[in-house]
Amino acid sequence: MTEPDFLTATRTSYDTMAADYKEFVRNELAARPLERAMLAAFAELVLADGGGPVLEVGCGPGRITRHLHDLGLEAAGLDLSPGMVAQARRDHPDLRFTEGSMLELDLPDGALAGLVAWYSVIHLPDDRLPAAFAEFHRVLAPGGHLLLAFQVGDEPKHFTDAWGRPVSLTFHRRRPEQVARLLDAAGLDVRARLCREPQEWDGRTEATPQACLLARRRQ
Repeated sequence: MTEPDFLTATRTSYDTMAADYKEFVRNELAARPLERAMLAAFAELVLADGGGPVLEVGCGPGRITRHLHDLGLEAAGLDLSPGMVAQARRDHPDLRFTEGSMLELDLPDGALAGLVAWYSVIHLPDDRLPAAFAEFHRVLAPGGHLLLAFQVGDEPKHFTDAWGRPVSLTFHRRRPEQVARLLDAAGLDVRARLCREPQEWDGRTEATPQACLLARRRQ
């Protein structure tokens, strides 16, 4: 089966900039207390329900997977980009990272207690979101928890350059209510929403508001 062009472009782009991106986001979480609070709430909910495997899809260099592990979760990471997976394995050799697509997770039904997509569904076109959320629903156990983070807006932003390297990368910005409707249609009930204004980070001001949605698979 021929791979969709957007997947090929996303993989190639992140392979191209893997080392630069890792350095760029290395201290990102330290500057984002509200996002840390959502990650902590997610971890607490998973542990309160007995724990179990948690997967970060689109894990990049693994810093969120590491954070989830440090919060007490049995966390592993998955990424489309072999270059990103190599960076994650190099920096976090005690954690498990694999290559793969969030649209076709190599997991049995109901295998996960939790799933995190941290600024990774932003690279899916609108018509692919329902399939991704259906896949998240499939691999989550009944009552399993989901945490999404994404940029808020109405228009996508396409980048052709990153740190002086050629890329072809589209960031799809979405409204929280739009994403919540799609999650509901997939059998995932939104339990909490965070939407914050752009903040300055690493000497720059973010271009858009940022959102997190915390959801749970219906029993």
